[in-house]
Amino acid sequence: MATPNLYLKQNVAVEPLYNQWYAWWYLIAPATSPMFVANLHVKIMQSFVTNPALHVNALKNPALMGGPYINYGANRAADVKQLLERTLKEQASSLQFAQAIVDLDKVLQTASTGFSLDEVYRQVPDILQGYVELTYDLNNRASPRFIEPLLYRSPHYKESSQSLSFRRVDKDSRPYVFSTPRLDDDDSLHVHVPFRHEAIDRLFAMRLEPGPVEPVSEALGLRGADAEKFSTFFTEQAPRPPQRYEGEGVRVRYFGHACVLLESREVSIMTDPVVSYDFQSDLQRFTHADLPPRIDYVLITHGHADHLMFETLLQLRQRIGTIVVPASNGGSLADPSLRLLLQKLGFKRVVELGELDELEIPGGRIVGVPFFGEHCDLNIRAKLAHLVQLQGKSMLMAADSNAIEPRMYDHVHSALGKIDALFLGMESEGGPMSWMYGPLLVTPLPRKLDQSRRLNGSNAERAIEIVKRLGPQHVYVYAMGCEPWLGHVMSMGYHENSPQLVEARKLLDYCRANGLAADRPYAQAELFL
Repeated sequence: MATPNLYLKQNVAVEPLYNQWYAWWYLIAPATSPMFVANLHVKIMQSFVTNPALHVNALKNPALMGGPYINYGANRAADVKQLLERTLKEQASSLQFAQAIVDLDKVLQTASTGFSLDEVYRQVPDILQGYVELTYDLNNRASPRFIEPLLYRSPHYKESSQSLSFRRVDKDSRPYVFSTPRLDDDDSLHVHVPFRHEAIDRLFAMRLEPGPVEPVSEALGLRGADAEKFSTFFTEQAPRPPQRYEGEGVRVRYFGHACVLLESREVSIMTDPVVSYDFQSDLQRFTHADLPPRIDYVLITHGHADHLMFETLLQLRQRIGTIVVPASNGGSLADPSLRLLLQKLGFKRVVELGELDELEIPGGRIVGVPFFGEHCDLNIRAKLAHLVQLQGKSMLMAADSNAIEPRMYDHVHSALGKIDALFLGMESEGGPMSWMYGPLLVTPLPRKLDQSRRLNGSNAERAIEIVKRLGPQHVYVYAMGCEPWLGHVMSMGYHENSPQLVEARKLLDYCRANGLAADRPYAQAELFL
């Protein structure tokens, strides 16, 4: 009997995991993942095992949903303890690596006096030797530079810790992921394969084109009950056929948050892909089924998990032509290379852009634009807004840019000319520095400093400065985390009087009062330029 060709169901969610925690930029890069394992995951699990009631009671308060509390009942304490014990065993070298970074910092604080660092190399902890260069800045402050290409080829890059969690979804809400590991349950299937595995591309190609399930199941190493559960994720029902845009000008489709699809007859470009799954819902949205068969360019503005979402990117990898990322500053702990990372994850063509670098595309070009703010004043260079010029129209995808230095936009306007449409995020509050970067800190930041240095974008006053200086005809507030399918990575909890939404309305009112088209799209929107 012939094996039927089946489609992957449109409502099958696939989460990438690292040691059973939701995977993102810092949790995969080999210099930073040990810091998150040691300084976040182990500590959260130890706290939960010691006092699960503390976590259960804390999460009764919605305001604490994004805090360091595991989102399971006390009945899962034994499972968390088992994962903790396995982590301490299997990630022992990562814990040593993280401690070595702390020890090296102490060495540099005491041994670097402005004289040559040659002799200090002898004091570098053994596990780091050969993987770091010691450097001074021009003020004689010493720091290590990590040799990332070597680390990716070393035992410190742990592909064995990578896996995928499959489950069907029929609603948007998922538990917040960055404080809680993914424990196995009856509804999920845990598949232990590295993210670069070629069977992943074969699997996700079956969202569009049917194929036999058994060869993919075998390639993923599934047997018995796991293979049987895997087979339930497929269907004979074909999705809506994908279509390229064949109309005039530029079609702009808003998929939610910072995910925007720009299309002409010649080319398709997607920014910061975060795409909803397809299931019955009263909230209309574009989903995977609404994407073109090929996405020629994907533009990544920065590495935060709501903009560089591996859950979506891995599913689209076989459909992406070129993925464009900002260049990092070269080996600092806070700023690992996005290019190296994505190449190791199996993306074939990854191009780095720097500020005002250009990439020619059919019918136009992509230009890197400086992206200030939102990174807590850290020296993180892997962040870039994108000016997309297509069919004579210019669209600036500014992500979470904060106009802390508004005159920069005078220079941008002088260098790049008119802007037809500005897309700008306005998460004007932002979390404190420790919320994202805390596990990387060798010395904890005092609370007053932590609260001062925030992950915030522009408020109304600063956004209006951008509009005044760039003179766009259309202004769109996006990247606000309002869509319900972002809850597992953002946990925003907005209400109508939230400061972020109040500030966004002030910007829209200003634009409309001055004759500019302005809107804050939600869930789904389409416009033409």
